[in-house]
Amino acid sequence: MSLSIGIVGLPNVGKSTLFNALTNNNILAANYPFATIEPNTGVVPVPDDRLNVLAEIYGSKKIIPATVTFVDIAGLVAGASKGEGLGNKFLANIRQCDAIIHIVRAFNDSNILHVANDINPRNDIEVINTELILADIQTIEKRLPKLQKEAKANPKNKIIFDNLNNLLEQLKTGTPLFSIEDLDIELISDLHLLTAKPVIYAFNIDENSLEDEEYKNKLSNIVSPAKSVFVCAKLEEEIKSLEQDDAKELLSSYGVKETGLEKMIHAAYDTLGLQSYMTAGPQEVHAWTIKKGWSAPQAAGVIHTDFERGFIAAQIINYNDLVEAGSEQAAKQAGKIRTEGKDYIMSPDDIVEFRFNV
Repeated sequence: MSLSIGIVGLPNVGKSTLFNALTNNNILAANYPFATIEPNTGVVPVPDDRLNVLAEIYGSKKIIPATVTFVDIAGLVAGASKGEGLGNKFLANIRQCDAIIHIVRAFNDSNILHVANDINPRNDIEVINTELILADIQTIEKRLPKLQKEAKANPKNKIIFDNLNNLLEQLKTGTPLFSIEDLDIELISDLHLLTAKPVIYAFNIDENSLEDEEYKNKLSNIVSPAKSVFVCAKLEEEIKSLEQDDAKELLSSYGVKETGLEKMIHAAYDTLGLQSYMTAGPQEVHAWTIKKGWSAPQAAGVIHTDFERGFIAAQIINYNDLVEAGSEQAAKQAGKIRTEGKDYIMSPDDIVEFRFNV
């Protein structure tokens, strides 16, 4: 399954600079609003050191990691839902994403303009949330008259109509839909409501703040209980041209263990309830993204629908058991390879060979 993440924020918060660093692209990052005119897309591999280890064990010809698509969406401004700035053109781009990473400026730099001439993370977050809420209100209000007519003939539509009315009232109080615990996503999935999408807040801080736990806690509290991560776009831009070991050494000097890319992907996987399993052999090592809690047949369906339809069994070995044994044959002799049926729930360290018949 593919994973698409929209990167949003006000102009000049570091979105394009961070996007360039994450995807190793070189799009325009300018010191004025709307440097991004079309949504820029970058497909990046999910960092996973296990794949290299497996490739060595199996002598694999190639490695195919799981991927994440990042979409850099032009800076929104107050009034975007009514067409201000570049308006609805960019709100539409967010609708196609699985999750949103909201870049929030939390650094001071007199050389980089702020659209409101004020560094205030809480206010910036409220501006973006308000525009997304207003856009969702418009979407629901457009749908309700049609549903009201359909509800007279179909009781199921009455349920949807009542549910949307309830959501509309909550939106009008300033409540984004992702904060509603019992939100029925399936009931509203066709509307692609913006505030129903999971949000991860990425605070763009300066190098000196990377080890300032008090400051980071203060920022996290603004968006709690939503997930937040801390990145320094300036530092990420610097390490993108370095070798992996040099990049890790530089990050370590600032007390940072993961790159911004790793932080964001891990946060997205956690927020969306995702995990990866692996297939391995002489031809290739491949990581596949699935939902946590999926059964073996569902996981097989990510490779090909025929695998799910004709599922017989899954031959599974735990990654750590394989590494300890040194080879698949040695793991088999040690009794570490097992066969699981249709009810088996996948684990993230599973290396799988599916058996099927169609």
